Amino acid sequence: MTDNKALYPTTADTQQGTEIADHPVEVGHGGEWHQRDPDAPRMTTAQGTPVSDDQNTLTGGERGPSLLEDFHFREKIFHFDHERIPERVVHARGYGAHGYFECTDAIPELTSANPFQEAGKRTPAFVRFSTVAGNKGSFDLARDVRGFAVKMYTEDGNWDLVGNNIPVFFIQDAMKFPDLIHSVKEAPDRAFPQAQSAHDNFWDFISLMPESMHMMQWVMSDRAIPRSFRFMEGFGVHTFRFVNAEGKSHYVKFHWKPKLGLQSVVWDEAVKINGADPDFHRRDLWDAIQSGDFPEWELGLQIFDDEFADKFDFDVLDATKIIPEEDLPIRVVGRLVLDRTVDNFFAETEQVAFCTQNIIPGIDFTNDPLLQGRNFSYLDTQTKRLGGPNFTHIPINAPRCPFHHFQQDGHMAMHNLTGRANYEPNSWAQGGPRADPKAGFKSYPAETSGPKRRLRPESFADHYSQARQFYISQTPVEQDHIANGFAFELSKCVVADIRNRILSHLQLVDEGLAAKVADALGHDLPAPATPALAPVDLRVSDKLSILKNGPDSFKGRKMGILVSDGMDKAIFDALVDAVKAEGGMVEIVAPKVGGVTASNGEVVEANQKVDGGPSVLYDAVALVLSKEGAEKLGKMLPGKDFVSNAHGHCKFMAMTADAAPLMKAAGLTDPDGGMMTLKSPSDAPAFVKACRAVRFWDRAA
Repeated sequence: MTDNKALYPTTADTQQGTEIADHPVEVGHGGEWHQRDPDAPRMTTAQGTPVSDDQNTLTGGERGPSLLEDFHFREKIFHFDHERIPERVVHARGYGAHGYFECTDAIPELTSANPFQEAGKRTPAFVRFSTVAGNKGSFDLARDVRGFAVKMYTEDGNWDLVGNNIPVFFIQDAMKFPDLIHSVKEAPDRAFPQAQSAHDNFWDFISLMPESMHMMQWVMSDRAIPRSFRFMEGFGVHTFRFVNAEGKSHYVKFHWKPKLGLQSVVWDEAVKINGADPDFHRRDLWDAIQSGDFPEWELGLQIFDDEFADKFDFDVLDATKIIPEEDLPIRVVGRLVLDRTVDNFFAETEQVAFCTQNIIPGIDFTNDPLLQGRNFSYLDTQTKRLGGPNFTHIPINAPRCPFHHFQQDGHMAMHNLTGRANYEPNSWAQGGPRADPKAGFKSYPAETSGPKRRLRPESFADHYSQARQFYISQTPVEQDHIANGFAFELSKCVVADIRNRILSHLQLVDEGLAAKVADALGHDLPAPATPALAPVDLRVSDKLSILKNGPDSFKGRKMGILVSDGMDKAIFDALVDAVKAEGGMVEIVAPKVGGVTASNGEVVEANQKVDGGPSVLYDAVALVLSKEGAEKLGKMLPGKDFVSNAHGHCKFMAMTADAAPLMKAAGLTDPDGGMMTLKSPSDAPAFVKACRAVRFWDRAA
């Protein structure tokens, strides 16, 4: 640009009594004027992101088409469209909390993004976890993808990393998202099933979308039924860009790693938990924060360049693919801590608006077609849902840095411009914000060329190799769970052709898997599907398994202790102390919620009545009973279920010798390696140490 200060008029508007200021001007390549004023407030988007150019939309080349990813243009024009003055379609059931992101490894050489410039820097954050398919009134433990959306309130505006607990997605192009969601939601003619994918519409769609096969391995695995938000990973899903202060770009994929390790429930447990406590995940997050056991995740990055991308077996812009950690190790650069629950669920968790378009200088998009479509969709969705373009005025959505723009009016405007200027360029002394070409957001100038066509790239065509890699990377227990997941869901499909189409795809994933599912359904195996590209064998990736990445302590987990009148108080106290020393939680379950009287005469209050505190709610269980108490519980169905379900779900179990009548009533007379008799208080620490393994999987075999 050239300086053209002399061209700018200087006059006095005496009639209106308004002072006219003399602002420096730079002339752009097309002759347009760009006002500059270092003393003016820095122009930002409504999210607080600095703007570098308010005169031109982003195009693919100087005379090329305008690009959908131009979030400044879209926000500006959308707000104008809505200046004259519902439940989420997806991710309706959610739960959120406040916290912070702390940088532990500064990376200014990779990105100029504000949160990563110095170790120890903390950025306020809000996180919302959610299920995808169900409505607000559905239950927490549906088999579903979990949303993992993080809003960081940076000094350069709001950055929304809107991800899931699964690193891939069902589809490659956003064009298919409405079809995906229509298929998984309740059928329009009968309005059921709710919050379930086990029906013909969904599997009909999936059977005709080979690109979904990788995602379906994840969804049929235990990843789709996490123990809690605190024990699940989060992923940015897409490939993004980091851009440093010199304009150099690297590709980046984002990973949230839970400090407590990975853990899921089993399917039978999920079904029973939904009946016993449909708010299981919400309650778990609330209780953890309220007790001071703040949930924490590490932020890991996979960072790579064009050379790696060109050599990688798959297209890094394909959202149905991962880069295995064995091929590209993760670099941990920070931690996310949730330390405060919301003051009002509606005002914060329900009204929070995440948009993938909300990025800050130092972060940029790639041409991933699913990401590009999300960038367009989310802003429109939030504008519709929250009643107008001013959803950024709601405190939970407002930037916590200064923001200045010329957007005005609209439905429920909480603040508006002052003074005369509501446009730019303008001549007024108090002319409002101006674009900042130095600190403002600039898109990375990636080369783009080629004809405009509706075309899926050939590099997206391998739909089975990574699905196979996921399956063979699981332990035998996890592989059985995947097969059972497919068999259960497909058994709910009435149309046999749909089941057969899925089986034809599964044969290209793993013949053993296909055979297991076919046998469970009573089907003969059909001919395999014809792949667009023949799948290739990839190496096992241990990072894809939950059980290979389990915890190393009982920290953050909960033990249910079933007690009765006359119990041994010394053993009970030792068990409670051992769990708390490990960083775990204890919940006392009794025949009556009023509690029990121990053998020494002390009263122990209960947290749950036995029929309201089933063993499915706990990670491990202990039976601290008197003989008489065990006999009484053995005559109660909830008492027998407490024991038999814990055994069936492969949980570690401890019991005093006097608990034998209850064990016998439940049909458990042969102890295994996952059971321990508490003969004295000194046995308690050893039992809690054994519980670090979470489950005794040998019992499943």
